[in-house]
Amino acid sequence: MEQGGVWVEVVSHAAVAAEMLAAGYVLYRFFRPFSENIRGALAAGGTYSAVMLVLYILPRTFSRFPAYGMGILAALAVFCQSDRRRYGQKVFLAAVFFSLRWLTWAAAEILYDKLYHLAEETRFMLARPDLWLPLYAVMCLFYVAAGTLFTGAAVWSISRAYANKYSDMAVRELLVMSSPAFVGVVGYMVMWYYRSFYIRSTGEMPEFYDVLTLLYCLAAVAAMAGSVVLYERIRAGQDERLRNELLAAQLDSIRGHIAQVEELYQDIRGIRHDMTNHILTLESLYQTDRREEAEHYGRELKSGLSAMVGEIGSGNPVTDVILQGIKTESEKRGIRFESAFHYPGDSALNAFDVSVILHNALQNALENVPIPGQGTEEPYIAIRSYRRRNAFMIEVRNSFEGNLQWDVETGLPATAKERAEGHGYGLINIRKVSGRYFGDIDVDASGGEFRLSVMLMLE
Repeated sequence: MEQGGVWVEVVSHAAVAAEMLAAGYVLYRFFRPFSENIRGALAAGGTYSAVMLVLYILPRTFSRFPAYGMGILAALAVFCQSDRRRYGQKVFLAAVFFSLRWLTWAAAEILYDKLYHLAEETRFMLARPDLWLPLYAVMCLFYVAAGTLFTGAAVWSISRAYANKYSDMAVRELLVMSSPAFVGVVGYMVMWYYRSFYIRSTGEMPEFYDVLTLLYCLAAVAAMAGSVVLYERIRAGQDERLRNELLAAQLDSIRGHIAQVEELYQDIRGIRHDMTNHILTLESLYQTDRREEAEHYGRELKSGLSAMVGEIGSGNPVTDVILQGIKTESEKRGIRFESAFHYPGDSALNAFDVSVILHNALQNALENVPIPGQGTEEPYIAIRSYRRRNAFMIEVRNSFEGNLQWDVETGLPATAKERAEGHGYGLINIRKVSGRYFGDIDVDASGGEFRLSVMLMLE
């Protein structure tokens, strides 16, 4: 009996250790899709298992609630240290796992108790008391396997429902989204208290409480997954609405450019009307040998025409106005601007679509060029276009310092600005427009330069 008791204790300790290691692995798998740093997620899962094992080994006895809490807080700290972004999202994931850890392993424990009780009461086991230790070992193995399977399934369902894995949560969103996890834990603790009280009072397995607890655990996990699905749908709708509003604002801006072009044409028609007088004036000055006055008059006339028409001629009046506006703003900021863009007038490209691409690309370049004198001696923005068979290429380059953080889902640089301000959608809108012409975009940042390439198929 004494030797059997030792082996029972060994199996019990081994089962607990396996449970802690399995929970840490599931936590790693849960964190992994939300981080570009695999080592960070792995370190978080390993930290959780290590902390739980240490707390189990310590002489002081910890109840499960503070033990699970210390384990997930330690894992969260390591995860945040390894990937210092999206802290709100990380807190939410930790809260969800903390709740799942209770709910899924509680379901596994109920099944373990039921099956173990049924196996002990069979004639086969009653006639063979020497097989009780192997039975106990098998049931412990079943408990660990069932708990791992249940937690893994719950983690998978929530991770799958969480579509946009690389966006952060605001504080208000975090509080709302964490409420199902909090309610799930509180409800479980209440039900488990009454279950334990019933067992101690009657010495029997509470069939009603067990079924009710299993249903509650399933409903709590479903509520967490459902809240994530609802949250993703609401956020996707908000993002789409914001993109449409931003695109509409850009179209209004382009309409304003067209109005400027119309005013420009009115001024040009006025100049053409007065051109005869200007020519007669110049001829009169030259005929009377007043060459210096004639040259001065010609320079003023040329200056007036340049200020009115602009220095850029891209082949389309709307793109001329956009390019000229960026050039003027760049020169005010001390940024060199070069343009070799030519509008393909013989194509079926829509001037509105090309204007959206130019507006977004050049505005992004203007916002991200380093300030002159702070690391870049001569900041610049350069745009050019060219054709390769039926492909029309637009390339925008600008001086750039620092490192980009990439959004794995979109394949585009992640913006550091707040989504609520409407930033970060410029490249998405460019890709959306290029898709209408069966094209795409490519982004590269290397050698102190940011380069955006846009391809549009003309036929």
